[in-house]
Amino acid sequence: MKRSATGWAVFLFGVLGLAACVPSAAARSAVQPPASEPATAETIQSPASILDDEQAALILADLGGRDREAAERSLAAVLEAHDLRFIAVLIEVLRANEIGMALGVDYSSTVSALEELSGQSLGANWPAWVEWYGATDLLPPPGFTGWKGQLLSFIDPRFAEFLNDEAPSRIRVEEVLWGGVTVDGIPALDQAEMIQRAAAGYLLAEEPVFGVEINGDARAYPLRILDWHEMANDVVGGVPISLAYCTLCGAAIAYDGRASDGETYTFGSSGFLFRSNKLMYDRQTRTLWNQLTGEPVLGELAATDVQLSLLPVVLTSWSAWQAQHPETLVLSLKTGFERYYLPGAAYGQYFASEATMFPVWQRGSQLAAKDRIYALRVDGIPKAYPLARLVEEEVVNDSIGTTKLVLIATRGRVMVNGVSLQAGNVTYDAGGEVRAFLRGDEAFSPGTTPDAVVDERGLEWTVTEEGLRSPDGELAPRLSGHLSYWFGWFAFFPNTLVYGGASQ
Repeated sequence: MKRSATGWAVFLFGVLGLAACVPSAAARSAVQPPASEPATAETIQSPASILDDEQAALILADLGGRDREAAERSLAAVLEAHDLRFIAVLIEVLRANEIGMALGVDYSSTVSALEELSGQSLGANWPAWVEWYGATDLLPPPGFTGWKGQLLSFIDPRFAEFLNDEAPSRIRVEEVLWGGVTVDGIPALDQAEMIQRAAAGYLLAEEPVFGVEINGDARAYPLRILDWHEMANDVVGGVPISLAYCTLCGAAIAYDGRASDGETYTFGSSGFLFRSNKLMYDRQTRTLWNQLTGEPVLGELAATDVQLSLLPVVLTSWSAWQAQHPETLVLSLKTGFERYYLPGAAYGQYFASEATMFPVWQRGSQLAAKDRIYALRVDGIPKAYPLARLVEEEVVNDSIGTTKLVLIATRGRVMVNGVSLQAGNVTYDAGGEVRAFLRGDEAFSPGTTPDAVVDERGLEWTVTEEGLRSPDGELAPRLSGHLSYWFGWFAFFPNTLVYGGASQ
């Protein structure tokens, strides 16, 4: 069955529920940055009473239910005790009412109770409450994780499997947000069909692809397809990989599926976000993972030190990737899913806008929220390289800690002229081709072609996916980094170094 562009817009914003999850422009503009000093229970209002665990459990059940009388009675008990732990609960109730869950506590009562407990005047502005709460050190009542899972199970029963009170956690569960889709509502591609480049007539020369090459096996993953799936589990050059793509924070990261614990994992999209970054889950243990860091954060594996390793990935144009890798394979349009696979169709409006879609409390002022950066972590030190600077300088010799490296961005930006299902014709910057390499004591400058750099002796080194190769075969190894929006990177690495400026 085929759908028109209008039909696909209904599908995207109806079935996937994105319309319900996007804060209004008015709400976004009303969000204020958190204070420099986080609020504490003492600075909000002290002293506060603490309801005992049995009372708290009963109140949680009432506030998450649809019995109006019971909910009003429990809300009155929270206010009488001035139990600040229930601020987190009420923010969830506010959101539930906002997306039409029809709980026992009505919208106005929820807002009034939030303002009374917190001393804040944020009204019904859910994003503002999320950002304000994130900067506090408040804690939720016992049983909150399981209660939240049960609340969200109204949307998808499988959410309760992820959010349960027995699940080890490395993150504040209060910051886990529903992203507007069900579990696997954005379906991963699993070893999707690949075709020879000559057969990929659907691709435009200038449009963006993610390129991966391992052991001589080069593969291109067009963004017109990945925008709809955000995850590709594949085997490249004999290596199981997961190309995890967070459209909201602009970061596509290739992970080696062979984790540090000796197990191999494949991933899907949980439907949850954390600081506007997608929480992916592994199919083997159903643990939630941070897409940006490759760490398990909620679930069985969060109690371990298991870690995923990054693999090199580059965003470039289809024409540039073909020129560099004439034997490349590329995703077929026959993915097994019915989607409107055209550039910009799914997220073109978002990519073309300066606005973010979900609240993030930890923001840096050094760059604009959606400025693109190339992100590296070397020896535990995070550093952000503004793409505009890299494109301007083309070759950047730098150091992170004691590690000397060179970044090469000789092909400029990759621009997209697309058609958004929500906004019509859009033009946006998809990023740019950036690679990073160890350089030892060498220093490089641009070469005679975009695929070459010159050392201080005048010798030309060739840019490859494996490393920089000198005329005599010496190899300067590749470093694994990735593009990101600035706000997405800063949300997890507020102490990041910034090329051309100091850390925040």
